[in-house]
Amino acid sequence: MSKYDRAVLNAVASHGSITVAELARLLDVSDQTIRRIVKPLVESSKVRKVHGAIVGVRDPMEPPFLARMNEHRREKTAIARAVAERICDGELLAIDTGSTSGFVAQALRVRSELTIVTNSAFVASTLAMIKGNRVFMAGTQLRDHDGAAFDKSAFDVISAFRVDHAILSVSEIDPARGLLVQEQCEADIAAAMAAVTDHCILAVDHTKFGDTGRRPCVRLGSLSAGKTLVTDRQPDPRFSDLLEGFEIHIA
Repeated sequence: MSKYDRAVLNAVASHGSITVAELARLLDVSDQTIRRIVKPLVESSKVRKVHGAIVGVRDPMEPPFLARMNEHRREKTAIARAVAERICDGELLAIDTGSTSGFVAQALRVRSELTIVTNSAFVASTLAMIKGNRVFMAGTQLRDHDGAAFDKSAFDVISAFRVDHAILSVSEIDPARGLLVQEQCEADIAAAMAAVTDHCILAVDHTKFGDTGRRPCVRLGSLSAGKTLVTDRQPDPRFSDLLEGFEIHIA
């Protein structure tokens, strides 16, 4: 399977439904190239073409975010538990909306008296019903494919806090391009959360190191002075320069 095949499948998994034009813009190729890539994927029943869009073959009622949470579950669960072990009862946390962050939220159910600010409806709902927790939903308008908020009120809520840890995720770690996410709004939220803490925890499984096929195009800015990377495999030495300054914890 080529990197473009993986990129198309990942884009469909992330968005649920995506047009040829949107795919071409995301992968920085022509519409004709996208049609050429998609044709064998359709013929092999990996995706479907419906009304001018490319859609996945999963249960159409399963949101793309939950589909992503079903990928690499063992690794993400181990990472989430390792992150939760670093969190103490009563601490204040900012948590973003990545699928690994969703696993972290589930692992944090063993903690008590937490204060959480998040732009993820999944994270908020997972932790809000724990007795003693205080959960603040940052934002009012939620994206349809992952239940994340990126409107102005999301940034206003986050900026009002000072937290012990910001728990963040990325789409890809590239030794030359850095820590990458799919959209500018995701980079902006990460920056907002990093600005209200002295310690960022990056929760990233090993599949995010190197070319993931998703072609993320936005680089995260600098994180806070205290940085921890929690992952499930020791990163390759070619990432050493990029990860300088991180405390690396292998789940």
